[in-house]
Amino acid sequence: MLRKVLVANRGEIAVRVLQSLREVGIPSVAVYSDPDRQALHARLADESHRLEGASAAETYLNADRLVEVARECGAEAVHPGYGFLSENAEFAAKLEAAGIRLIGPSSQVIAAMGDKVTAKQVMEEAGVPVVPGWTGDVSALAEARRAAEGLGYPILVKAAAGGGGRGMRRVDTPAGLEAAIADARSEAEKSFGDGRVFLEKYLERPRHVEVQIFGDRHGAAVHLFERECSVQRRHQKIIEESPSPALDPDLRARMGEAAVRAAQALGYENAGTVEFILDAQRNFYFLEVNTRLQVEHPVTELVTGLDLVRAQFAIAAGQPLPFRQEELKQEGHALECRVYAEDPSRGYLPSTGRIQVYRAPAGPGIRVDSGVEEGSEVTIHYDPLLAKLIVWAEDRPSALARMDLALSRFVILGVRTNIPFLRNLIRHPSFATGDLHTHFLDEHAIAPAPPGVLQEALLVAGWAATERPTVAAGNRPSRSGAGARPSPWLEAGNWRLA
Repeated sequence: MLRKVLVANRGEIAVRVLQSLREVGIPSVAVYSDPDRQALHARLADESHRLEGASAAETYLNADRLVEVARECGAEAVHPGYGFLSENAEFAAKLEAAGIRLIGPSSQVIAAMGDKVTAKQVMEEAGVPVVPGWTGDVSALAEARRAAEGLGYPILVKAAAGGGGRGMRRVDTPAGLEAAIADARSEAEKSFGDGRVFLEKYLERPRHVEVQIFGDRHGAAVHLFERECSVQRRHQKIIEESPSPALDPDLRARMGEAAVRAAQALGYENAGTVEFILDAQRNFYFLEVNTRLQVEHPVTELVTGLDLVRAQFAIAAGQPLPFRQEELKQEGHALECRVYAEDPSRGYLPSTGRIQVYRAPAGPGIRVDSGVEEGSEVTIHYDPLLAKLIVWAEDRPSALARMDLALSRFVILGVRTNIPFLRNLIRHPSFATGDLHTHFLDEHAIAPAPPGVLQEALLVAGWAATERPTVAAGNRPSRSGAGARPSPWLEAGNWRLA
């Protein structure tokens, strides 16, 4: 196995990787920014190194500094997690030049899949269905107009080098094409330093279904089935599940086979995800390849019984795939909710501050991957993802019921979270029936919080939990002795004890 691994990330994914490193006995190295000096991931590693500064650009996106730390500590490999530099071909190339392994695919594969035009061409040659589109020179407006007419409106103008909805514009009529191209190019240039865009047919009410793949350096490739990721806000996933309620065994097999063809065409090594769009007629089309571990990988772990991070270590060490396709199977149903420090009632505006109370649910079939604890600071510098709540049950209705129960028991005070919103979302009738698509939240009005719950009541409850007062019966003095802080419920009156 590997001798020492640096985890070039933070938060719950860094904690997740560090835990697997400890389980297999590989020495671990964490990095932390100044705001993360006391963060959980920085304390879990065998050794931790400071990245001077606070902003992401100064710290977790500083490729040269990360390579320097890896050299200094003698790390044989780097696990990039997700986000930050996990799909950065330049970072991967710098590690390769330094003789350090990236726990992921090669820099050449990352570069090829980071360019959506190149990725579509590779997939077409491999026989993987792609969304109809046009990759010509959009500055030749007359040609672009003809191509758009041939595709049929509505269409999308999409950035060649980006993702996350940036550099993307929907066009419903020919009159809007020129402005959409200009806007998309400007945003793509600002976001990715690359203003290239292309045209693609817009699919109405599509589902977002992705397939987990693994490959090794010996030429083997497998898929680990699918995940449904259709419910999104601002093109970012909120809830993921496996199996997808839209797939039958035949469609599942065909999508899995297409994903393996994609992996083989790339000579793919380590973990990755082939993302597809599924239309209303159950036709699937290649969207992109995420050349890293995904946020939602735990749902695949729960339905397959595998540790994907541990498999990543083995493959990076040069070992063959630890599983064959015929050995893999899906059992039960898993759901994941992403718990964010944000306010859904204010356009999902991030919430910052100190976490005063953190009580995670526990029980059969419940898993929480988290990078925070009581006292953790949620700052403006990084993504506000706090934790991932994952459940498993024998079937989808049982998994939904278990998720509802787990969300009701997840208490985070000090910052606003989307937990009440998530609970309302999974209770929605259309979600319960599996009628999902990428515009689900636009189509359905999901209440941001349960009715009748006062923020003041939650704050008092949080204060009571953190101060741990003794709640006495009636108006008897506290049993904690002289000078103890009285119960806030008693100060409010006997109504609480009635």
